[in-house]
Amino acid sequence: MNEKSYSQVMGEQSGILTLKLDTAEPIELGDFVGAFTSIANEFERYVADTYPGAKADPRIYLREVRSGCVEADMITGLTIAAGVVINNMDQILILEEFVRRWGRRMTALITNKVPDGELDTTAQLNDYYRATESIAADPLASHRLTATAFEKDGPQIRVAFQFSAVEARTAQQNIDDRKKLLTKPDSVPHRRVLMRYTRTDVHDATVNKRSGERVLIAEISEKEMPVMYASELAEQEIREIIREADENAYKRGFVVDVMVQASGEKMTHYAVTAFHSVIDLD
Repeated sequence: MNEKSYSQVMGEQSGILTLKLDTAEPIELGDFVGAFTSIANEFERYVADTYPGAKADPRIYLREVRSGCVEADMITGLTIAAGVVINNMDQILILEEFVRRWGRRMTALITNKVPDGELDTTAQLNDYYRATESIAADPLASHRLTATAFEKDGPQIRVAFQFSAVEARTAQQNIDDRKKLLTKPDSVPHRRVLMRYTRTDVHDATVNKRSGERVLIAEISEKEMPVMYASELAEQEIREIIREADENAYKRGFVVDVMVQASGEKMTHYAVTAFHSVIDLD
């Protein structure tokens, strides 16, 4: 009995987001749901990033389903912490700026020109990918997101962003490529860093495969890590010093070039690419 009707809920809003999917072919249920939840997820991130103390709880209402068109409204569900005030005008501005950000980021994925520091998590990329799936397979389809304000003269569209099926397929390819980059080992060499062994092995290791040794490179990380040799020459020079030196190898520091190898965002080991010199440590 306490459930509000769609018209009652809409009457309480100063503005809403509306997603419209125009298609020539039927949409799979999973793609249909993903198109809406991806926007809701990104909206929650936007509010958390932009308005500390505010929280979004987006709710989606399916407005219309007909041949060739699916349309749904999303209300923000904004809740405000103590000391934070967001009035009706602010809420409309939030919706407008969100659509602009959504458009900028989707355009960046379509053109493969994503600014540094943006869309650098797999979760975000997955959401943008899901937003494209509902239209990517339909050559005539389009995806349109609008921010609408309710004014005295009726609802007014303030901002809109639309992309086509062709653009959706391009974005998918670029998203896949970007996700691969996130899991790719660091290709930037760290030059002339001081490497200290915490576990050694006098036997030769296979090039480009991890040895049983561990090292500490304080300039990069405070944790000791496994090491491999990307250069046979570097390994031979270092191994010769370890085998023949009168001093304990653990009391010596090796000046080397290394690359950090990673799996996702987790560093896994170092790859030594060049050896320069050895020094005695205090």
